[in-house]
Amino acid sequence: MKKYLEKFVKFQNSRKEIFTPGPASLLKENITSIQPCFGRGDVEYEKIEKNVLNKLKKISGHKYLARMQGSASLALEIMVSNFLYGNVLIIKTGFYSDRLFYMSKVNKEIYKKIKEIDYINYQKMNFVSKKYDWVIGCPVETSIGLKIPIEKFKILKKKCNAKLALDATASIGLEENHYFADILSYSSCKGLFGLTGGAFVAFNKMPENKVKQFNLNIFNHLEKKMTGPYHAICSLNDVLLNYNEFKYAVMVNKKYFLKKMKEHLVYKKYNQPNLCTLINKKVFKKNKKVILYKTRADIFGSVVCHLGEVHLKRKATGKIIDSIKIVN
Repeated sequence: MKKYLEKFVKFQNSRKEIFTPGPASLLKENITSIQPCFGRGDVEYEKIEKNVLNKLKKISGHKYLARMQGSASLALEIMVSNFLYGNVLIIKTGFYSDRLFYMSKVNKEIYKKIKEIDYINYQKMNFVSKKYDWVIGCPVETSIGLKIPIEKFKILKKKCNAKLALDATASIGLEENHYFADILSYSSCKGLFGLTGGAFVAFNKMPENKVKQFNLNIFNHLEKKMTGPYHAICSLNDVLLNYNEFKYAVMVNKKYFLKKMKEHLVYKKYNQPNLCTLINKKVFKKNKKVILYKTRADIFGSVVCHLGEVHLKRKATGKIIDSIKIVN
C-alpha cells in the first residue's frame, strides 16, 4: 500500500510543476491520515484534530484556535467581525491588504464596532504618530512578493498603543514571531503544506464583539455548530510530525532562485519572504507542465513561489527553477 501511494504521489507531481503560492505540491503525508471522519463522537478523528490544533497553536504561540471549513478569507472576516473595534489602522501592501480594508469598511457599516479606519502605505509605517485600538496588516503580501517582518508590526503596535491583528495566510510556518500578534488568521494550505479547505483564527483572549450572524460568529465554530474542515485537518496530521523536513524544501528553492535571479531582485533581504520572490522580469514557461503564478496585482515583473518541491523534503535542490525562464 505504501509503495503504491508513493508511486501515485510521484506520478501526480510529475504532471505539473507549480510556481504558485499554495497549496504546495502533493505530499504523501497529505493522504496517509485521510479517513472517514466526523466531528462529534469519532474518537479517532477527535484525537487527530486535537493533535493538529495543538501543533498549530505551538507554531504561532497562541492559546486558542478556532477552526472552520473555508478559505483564509472566511477566517479573516471572522477575525475582523469578532475582534476589531474602535480606531483601526490598516497597513497598505497590495491586493490582500485591500481585502482587509474592504472587510473592515463593511464591518464598520454593519456592526458599528469599528469607528474610524486609516489606510496607510507600508512605506509610511515609521511616520505614524496617532493612537489606535488595532493595527492590522499582511506580513507577507504575495501579490507583490513583499515581506514586512512581524517585528516591525510589533514596534508599530507599541507605538500606537494598539493590539495587533495579522493576515498570516502567506507567512504562517515560514516566518518567525507570529506570537507578537494578538490575533491572526490563516489557512491549511500555503506554508503549512496541507490540503485546501481549512481556515483558522488564533488568539489569546476571547472576543467581546457580539456578532449576530451564524457563520461569522466565532463561537459557533469554537462550539462546532457546523461541519468542520475534517479532511483538511487530517491532511496536516502527518505533515506536522516532520514539518521542518518540508520547510527545508521551500528554503532551498528560495535560496536557489535568489542566486539565479540576483540581478533582477526588487527587494533587499529584509523584505524577502520565504514563500515567494518578486523579480523585475517577466517569467515564461519552458514546458507545458509549468503552472505560473498570476498575481492579482498590477506589477511590471513576476512573482515566483517556492512550494513546487515540498514533496521532496530534504532531497529538494531547487532544480525545478530551471523549468522557467526570463527574456532579457
